[in-house]
Amino acid sequence: MTKPMLLADFVRLPPAIVGEVVVGLSAAIDTVAAGAAPSHAFLRYGWYAAALAAYGGQARTLLVSEDETPVLAMPFVPLGPRWLRLAAVPGCYWPFRSFGLALGTSEPALKVALATLAAAVNGVRIGPVHDGDPAAMPLIAAARTNGWTAIDRHLGDSWTLDLAPVVNGEPWPRGSTLRKNRFHEKHLAAHGTPDWRVLHGADWPAGFDALAAVEEKSWLAATDRSDMKFTTSGHGTFWRAAVADPVLADMLRAALLTIDDAPAAFSFDIDTGDLLYAVANSYDPTFAKHSPGKLLYWRNLVAAMGRGITRVDWGAGDSGYKQVIGATQGAPIRDWLLLRPGLPALTGRLLGRLWRRSGHQQRI
Repeated sequence: MTKPMLLADFVRLPPAIVGEVVVGLSAAIDTVAAGAAPSHAFLRYGWYAAALAAYGGQARTLLVSEDETPVLAMPFVPLGPRWLRLAAVPGCYWPFRSFGLALGTSEPALKVALATLAAAVNGVRIGPVHDGDPAAMPLIAAARTNGWTAIDRHLGDSWTLDLAPVVNGEPWPRGSTLRKNRFHEKHLAAHGTPDWRVLHGADWPAGFDALAAVEEKSWLAATDRSDMKFTTSGHGTFWRAAVADPVLADMLRAALLTIDDAPAAFSFDIDTGDLLYAVANSYDPTFAKHSPGKLLYWRNLVAAMGRGITRVDWGAGDSGYKQVIGATQGAPIRDWLLLRPGLPALTGRLLGRLWRRSGHQQRI
């Protein structure tokens, strides 16, 4: 009589791990994004396609699969002179430039990713990313273990706000804040009829015209136009291309204030579920006396908390108004350069100080 074998009697084979570099953007990017940390869910095919449309570059994708399931998808484009064989992860500077890594991806899969990448390039730039980035940090740790040189340059520190119904035992926002806001809203109405609305989903891409109209009247228009997010002279091409993906279109949200239907202020965010990335805000200085930007972001924060947002990440810079709201300094933000074992890694160790000293707010 044949004795049946129990499941525990079978030898469990390790997962089959396959790494490859494919030309162009892989359709598997969306699969990996769906299995990645929620904070990185916006790093979809459409996000990288928008970056290529706005900033150029011929992309390839590092793709790693475990048992035929994609677990890592890193698009990269050439960086610097071709003979250097360097690459960079594309994307938008805001809120960061990272890649897709499924939660629970194994160390062997990361090792395969690095070996596959080393056959294609001498090094790759990843960033800016926050310390603790759930995709970049595991890869960087694995790179160091496997003989790569990983050097960083500090770009700034993020500012984050924990949204809680009660702050220091008091209602939030405080009653004094609400009274000041009502005072300013009353006087703002003397300029015309104010309207507060939210743009997302089907409101794009047309809604970006309203945001660009505010930027054209803001202080940025007379200073650094390249820093403007939604104008044609700034980064408007990227955002308009990104919303071709309906999933991204629904994640991109803007609170908009109009006065007599004319755009007066906005606050633009990426909503990832319980974490909100505050990407940009601006206002028409015509109404500066009545703090339209402040009124709008308070309304926006209260609405976000009502949707289940528990934390807001404002990124680096302009810490003054963020601290007034209650934000505290969060994770450092860095640019990373990973150089493969051999001469590239040695060169990186010798010249790493130059890379670190070059840290500043780059938006390329």
